[in-house]
Amino acid sequence: MFLICALLILPGCKKKIIPAPSTVATLQSTAPFPIGAAINPDLLKNNYGYLAVVMNEYNSITTENVLKFNAVEPQQNQFDFAGGDYIMAFASQYKKRVHAHNFIWNQALPDWVINFTGDSIAWENLFKTHIETEAAHFKGKVSSWDVVNEAIRDDDGTLRNQDVNPGDGSIWRRHLGPDYIARAFQYAHEADPGALLFYNDYGQEWNGIKLDAIIALVNSLKTRGIPISGIGMQMHIDINADNGNIKTALQKLVATGLKIHISELDIAVNPDNDPNIVYSSSLQAAQAAKFQYIAETYRAVVPGAQQYGITTWNVGDADSWIPQFYNRKDWPLPFDSSYKKKPAYYGYLLGLKD
Repeated sequence: MFLICALLILPGCKKKIIPAPSTVATLQSTAPFPIGAAINPDLLKNNYGYLAVVMNEYNSITTENVLKFNAVEPQQNQFDFAGGDYIMAFASQYKKRVHAHNFIWNQALPDWVINFTGDSIAWENLFKTHIETEAAHFKGKVSSWDVVNEAIRDDDGTLRNQDVNPGDGSIWRRHLGPDYIARAFQYAHEADPGALLFYNDYGQEWNGIKLDAIIALVNSLKTRGIPISGIGMQMHIDINADNGNIKTALQKLVATGLKIHISELDIAVNPDNDPNIVYSSSLQAAQAAKFQYIAETYRAVVPGAQQYGITTWNVGDADSWIPQFYNRKDWPLPFDSSYKKKPAYYGYLLGLKD
């Protein structure tokens, strides 16, 4: 798409890219609900291909890593909001909705939290102070927050309950008790009453035990009057994901009455970690069909009032967490490493059409 360049007022940038008027369909112009991507402010500043896609294709952005605990409060009571502030300025200038990610997670914690030795009152204070300070700083700038992220175990649906190092438990559950989730929502709401508040997790489409546990958790919060607005369904899946399970999970989540956000979508094509894999036309077609199915099913199953939108976890294949995390070749997103549209993009676009 042809782009016009002019002077930019955002801090740290020298130019701004303004999309020229166009009749070409985009994801955001086609979808009846917000379409987003998790974004990296450094790529916004330094990669014009990335910037152009974000400008043209998305009307919602998620703060990928810059608002996680370790980025925002690297030392106790020393807050760094620079990355978040940059995204907020960008979003305000270009009228993008911001979904902020996240206050409380068992990962991405700074050493001072992991090594903290205070009593239960001190733990509650650091927990509350972090949430309230971050929420207050971005009050009026974000539409929504992932308040608590991935608090439920995969194996039995109970809360993660051990320390973060070692293992895969939760330092918050260990020191604050099982009701820390409700208090996190309360603290966030008190600091920013206008923001919508989400519980975010993965596995709903392949783990029935976890799906039921997530639903039980959010229904309990609702019943108690805790201010929860929606559920984030991450959807880190691969091309072999069962379509029936995806539909069933969405139907069960919809029954909570909460807003439903497909919050971290990517579709891997190399789940077997094949070092010799080739991104063949058949793999690309299967990936395109899966993107199309997810978009179509979300439109069909989720009522309009509950559609908070679909967000991919970053923009192009070069930005994806999957190849580095799994140490493998993979191509999980709708744009390639040069930000060109892939068959996955066109499948996604087709699924979004009425």
